[in-house]
Amino acid sequence: MGPHPAVAAIRLAVRRVLHDILNDHHASTEQNPHERPPSPLVLVACSGGADSMALASALAFEAPKLGLRAGGVTVDHGLQPGSDLRAEEVVLRLRELGLDPVESTAVTVGREGGPEAAARDARYAALDAAAQRHGAIAVLLGHTRDDQAETVLLGLARGSGIRSLSGMAAVSGGPGAARRYRRPFLGLDRQTARKACMVQSLPVWDDPHNTDPAYTRSRLRHEGLPALEKALGKGVVEALARTAQLSRDDADALDAWARQAEASVRDAAGLLECAKLYALPPAVRRRILRQAAIEAGAPAGSLFARHIEEVDRLITGWRGQGAINLPGKVVAQRQGGRLVIRQG
Repeated sequence: MGPHPAVAAIRLAVRRVLHDILNDHHASTEQNPHERPPSPLVLVACSGGADSMALASALAFEAPKLGLRAGGVTVDHGLQPGSDLRAEEVVLRLRELGLDPVESTAVTVGREGGPEAAARDARYAALDAAAQRHGAIAVLLGHTRDDQAETVLLGLARGSGIRSLSGMAAVSGGPGAARRYRRPFLGLDRQTARKACMVQSLPVWDDPHNTDPAYTRSRLRHEGLPALEKALGKGVVEALARTAQLSRDDADALDAWARQAEASVRDAAGLLECAKLYALPPAVRRRILRQAAIEAGAPAGSLFARHIEEVDRLITGWRGQGAINLPGKVVAQRQGGRLVIRQG
């Protein structure tokens, strides 16, 4: 008799991702055979919740069959009393699954961007450091289809454009590792992961922040999405997840177009020519403007659609207006038919 359907589903999802990781790894080490480790390491980021515990269990089961080592990292954000003890409990659970190495890493959460964004930034910095320290070729994250739906709705509320609607990528990068993070569960719902933990008798921890209405994502999860499903019927989560994939495909294509077009709109000195920018489709032009602002020193996380729209008006609605101030003390201004974006 085979495993429970929920367990089979999560194992299949992890197996597919591990195959992709190995293919990427073999492609990279063929060029540098001396750097190829005897048994590559894949880490799982585990909070102790149902999603990440199901992921850790599946990784422990599937990795050895592919000649991979499996390890785990839990991040202690220090935001709740006793968080250090809970982190140590997660370490013990991961070791019981057979993962090695396993570690708990404590972080200090700042305030920039709000509590959720600050915690996320601190968490990824810790995971990047752990991956580099252990020489891991990938880090698995337990985000589910439900998480993806919530991310799409949050992006829609911000009005940040199609890239924001594309949600989380199945593969994303970290410093020096463009494909470090993998999300095997984006096609699975949250209940599948919880069911897999239940039938395997895996203890899980439910983070009280996930039900705290002080957090935007928590309100969306427990109030917003249920209200949408009541009004529109079941299937909202699946539809939002499909929207994310379609939006990501479109955004990737437009990004590629913008990269190709950028050289054609610069003069011999490398300055952006307003007339040539004006001739481009708005979606392509604004991508070029955003990238130019980032290269000039504007922090990507603080650069919003309204900033780029103001810069765009220097091209499409030019009436002699003054310079535009952007985050990071970057200034954009029009000078003699050229758009100059630089540190002010």
